[in-house]
Amino acid sequence: MAEVAQSPVPLDTIPISPDGGDAASDSAPTANSGDVVTVFHDPENFNVKHPLAHTWTLWFTKPPSGKQQDWNELLKEVISFNSVEEFWGIYNNITPASELAPKSDYHLFKHGVRPEWEDPQNKHGGRWSYTFKQRQANDDIWLHVLLAAIGEQLEDDNDNEVMGVVINIRKAFYRVGLWSRSAGTKANPTKTGQPQRTPQESQAILMKIGNRFKEVLQVTDKEPVEFMGHSDSANAGSTRAKAKYSV
Repeated sequence: MAEVAQSPVPLDTIPISPDGGDAASDSAPTANSGDVVTVFHDPENFNVKHPLAHTWTLWFTKPPSGKQQDWNELLKEVISFNSVEEFWGIYNNITPASELAPKSDYHLFKHGVRPEWEDPQNKHGGRWSYTFKQRQANDDIWLHVLLAAIGEQLEDDNDNEVMGVVINIRKAFYRVGLWSRSAGTKANPTKTGQPQRTPQESQAILMKIGNRFKEVLQVTDKEPVEFMGHSDSANAGSTRAKAKYSV
């Protein structure tokens, strides 16, 4: 059984893939030598796991086969993970976003949070999103979004805002979103024992997260990434709701 490292690994210091820059070489340590062997030395025979700060759950929405299918019938929980090694094992063995059928979605959310507006941890929140006007999803962009989420690069320690990230595959476009716990207008429902935030503080954190998300998406300054509250989307319809903020 692989040993677990003592602290979360900063994902901005590791290569983009276990098969990337730090792959096994003639001088790399081996599990049989008794040395520390990570997934980046040997993708199969590693003996150390690098824990993530949170456990994450991957969900999948399959395309409906009929007009009356219920959302709960389409949304499926796939698997949970809490280490870098488990992430790569999952990512390298699922269908790439670019090959998903229209009306499919991937959702990666913190464990215990369902990717639904009605979830108690989502109902006061909203989402940043950007629509790419291309039929085929860019797998590199989606991968960078996933890495930024599980590597805690989208928010600062104790922000406790990022709930998950989503990619929606549609016939003529795809959309990438980031869900937040609050919508930037009220005191944030933070963990017990943490101070409540003012609306101004909550909005400032939300805007900071939106700017980081935009950087990961690699869109130009002239292209707005927009934020909508879940309650607004539910009342007006997700395609008709007006953006609350943009960066």
